[in-house]
Amino acid sequence: MFESVLLLQATANPDVSGVGGPVTAYWPVMIFFVFAVAFPVLPIILGRFVRPSLYGKAKMSPYECGIDPVTEAHDRFTVRYYIVAMLFLIFDVETIFLLPWAIIFMGDDFTFTKFALIEMFVFIGILVVGYYYAWRKGALEWA
Repeated sequence: MFESVLLLQATANPDVSGVGGPVTAYWPVMIFFVFAVAFPVLPIILGRFVRPSLYGKAKMSPYECGIDPVTEAHDRFTVRYYIVAMLFLIFDVETIFLLPWAIIFMGDDFTFTKFALIEMFVFIGILVVGYYYAWRKGALEWA
């Protein structure tokens, strides 16, 4: 019995003298760190040498879809612009929750998928009610 314990210890702890010290385990992390620093910094440094350093008046003017700007950059926008932007963000973020539901719905357990289906219909119903409310209030009308 004692010999079998010694044999198991000998096979469980192979000789690792050729592998290296404990620092060698961090080489992949160090190499990754070097690439993570060099990847964004190198194009910035190289771009400094490649791009032209003299800019004309036309190059430094603001550019907006090929049209020369006629007003200041700090003009006022109507509140409707911000309401439409917020509604877009709200509905966009809420539709992100549909993907995990779809993945869970493809599961094998039918009792859970039935619950997930009912829950998602409630969720989509709340979205439809919110959309209808915003539509009736005129928040989605641009002009």
